[in-house]
Amino acid sequence: MFKGFYKKKISERRAMIDEFRPNLHIMLKQLPESVANNMIENYLMNYELPLGVAVNFTINEEAYVVPMAVEEPSVIAAASNAGKILGNIQTSYGEREIVGQIVLAEIDDPVKVLAKLEAERETLLSIAKDHAQNMVRRGGGPLGLRFEHKMSEMTDYIVIYLTFNPCDAMGANAVNTCLEAMAPHIEAVVGQDALIRILSNYSETAIARAETQVMVAKLHQDREQAHQIAKRIAMASDYASIDIYRATTHNKGIMNGIDAVAIATGNDWRAIEASVHAYASRTGNYQPLTRWTYDAEAEILLGSIELPLPVAVVGGTISVHPIAQWSLELLNQPSASQLSQIMAAVGLAQNFGAIRALVTEGIQKGHMSLQARSLAMQVGATEEEVEPLVAQLKASPTMSSTVAADLLEQLRGQVSEERKDVKYNRNR
Repeated sequence: MFKGFYKKKISERRAMIDEFRPNLHIMLKQLPESVANNMIENYLMNYELPLGVAVNFTINEEAYVVPMAVEEPSVIAAASNAGKILGNIQTSYGEREIVGQIVLAEIDDPVKVLAKLEAERETLLSIAKDHAQNMVRRGGGPLGLRFEHKMSEMTDYIVIYLTFNPCDAMGANAVNTCLEAMAPHIEAVVGQDALIRILSNYSETAIARAETQVMVAKLHQDREQAHQIAKRIAMASDYASIDIYRATTHNKGIMNGIDAVAIATGNDWRAIEASVHAYASRTGNYQPLTRWTYDAEAEILLGSIELPLPVAVVGGTISVHPIAQWSLELLNQPSASQLSQIMAAVGLAQNFGAIRALVTEGIQKGHMSLQARSLAMQVGATEEEVEPLVAQLKASPTMSSTVAADLLEQLRGQVSEERKDVKYNRNR
């Protein structure tokens, strides 16, 4: 139903979304000053990003329209186009766990300290659960403890790790509350103050996975060229695994889509980025998050992504930001694990779109139209002037704000002359 969606007027797009999700009526929501003022310190005004939707997504046999808040041109277009080509994307999710740490420093006898902590394991876990009753009642909360001895050139450390199920929330405040509650008991048992009590943003179990199989014939009308494109996509994927320069940009493209969904749904994209890039480095060598392989005999291109996506659908900004709430409603109120899977599917599609462009016509061609539109707005083109100016910019040998300004001046001169001619002919 979304064929030619990008060509529609804004009002027509909104009507199509209303048809897709009948109970969701698009209202031009804004973040009220009264709410924003309580979200951050020294509030002055709202900084706005464009919010659009990626269409054509099918995830686990269900159709999705995915909200994306992003300022970079071509991100949403690439995701929508890739979603159509990839077809049904199968996803899964690991365990909904986050980790908190209490760190003790300058440990003279690590073995003795570890023994003391082990003896207090059940007491410490009970303290943590007592301070997370809301999570416990929802089936989550503190899950377990582990104790580790770590060494550096500076000193010896003992670390208490608390694993925690945040249910559908991000869980940072809940974990930090538990850590603060446990710390005095630990300090009394060990006989020294804790150095750090804080949530970790590394989520090694909250792993979202997505995979897809694409018939090679969908990559190009010409069979030979289609196979060549599939092979080149696989080689580009392989190359990212041996060159950190390429792997970094490879993964940045993935995060273009994931961050856009995170922002639209009110999630902490900084925490997601930190966890994702740590995961990409877990082997000691920074690696790409996706893998594309080409099966020439079966005529299939296989794609997969695996990454931690610690996201939430309740609490914090999500529960007070009207656009975040609207975005989750558009996604049919997913659970946190479902949202993670949607984001993984978007990341896989975003990566496919980027690599496919890179190994065929190059990345710039797809950017040209949107870049021209951006330049037109930068130099002050009115709504009526944008389209003709974009056409002239695309036909120009070079594209810059200076060229756009010159062309706009010429365009306005032509329009002025045409109006003079019309007025002259009317007066004759």
